[in-house]
Amino acid sequence: MALHIILLILLFIVIGYSIYRKRKTFQSINRLLDCVLSQEPIALSDTKEGELSALVSKINRIQQVLGKQIMQAEDEKEQVKSLVSNMSHQLKTPLANLSLYTEILSIPQLTEEKKADAAQKLKRQVDKLDWIIGSLAKMVKLEQNAITFDIEPLPIRGTILDAIDTVYEKAEKKHISLTSEPYDDILLYHNRKWTAEVFANLLENAVKYTAPGGAVQISIHPYEIYTEIMFTDNGCGIRGEEIPRIFQRFYRSPETEQTEGSGIGLYLSNLILEKEKVKSMAKKNIRLLP
Repeated sequence: MALHIILLILLFIVIGYSIYRKRKTFQSINRLLDCVLSQEPIALSDTKEGELSALVSKINRIQQVLGKQIMQAEDEKEQVKSLVSNMSHQLKTPLANLSLYTEILSIPQLTEEKKADAAQKLKRQVDKLDWIIGSLAKMVKLEQNAITFDIEPLPIRGTILDAIDTVYEKAEKKHISLTSEPYDDILLYHNRKWTAEVFANLLENAVKYTAPGGAVQISIHPYEIYTEIMFTDNGCGIRGEEIPRIFQRFYRSPETEQTEGSGIGLYLSNLILEKEKVKSMAKKNIRLLP
């Protein structure tokens, strides 16, 4: 009889201890989950038991992953806010000008000469607005990898001529000469359409910031593992301390604030070249020098 009582007592002790352990384990897990939800660091010193150590380690890793994702989401949120703010700033001026020139054209007593002048200015603002919206759309799609393009070995001369065609008229109006050193029409791995856009952006800047009567020169130098393509002008130039920033989105030098521009072209060019660089891998690619 005494033996049965002892066994029963031992059974109650085992059951009670088991319940105590489970409750303690539940409390420990609950505390760990609270730390994850509140993004508080996990105190590993409180959970050194062998049963929980592996679980704590995994929960700790989950917490780190969640923390990184939250930080990334916050960064993306700030980038979106910055992008929207910059887009609003970029579009505000041409939209205001469109409104202004539309009102001018609605004046009944306006002479034909002034109407033609206002219509021409209105068209320039429409073209500018179209370019900004198109560039912003390309920029966002490239950033989100929503645009993919192939590269293949193509003659570089045709790509350069495509870019020259887009700026030739502007260069002529400013009496700026566009010249090129003699070069062989070599094959380079690139996408003709997108690379021509990069070159056009560089030439646009060269023509824009070069005084009337100036010169822009294109030179091509093949090397063993890459080909160097350089665009050189005798314009105002770029200060050395600004060079690391010129490919940043919407960056414009304080010295050029009075000159029409958006700060998108070079950033977009850099995005395109990065995409081509990834595509080219071990193949020959284009290196752009500032």
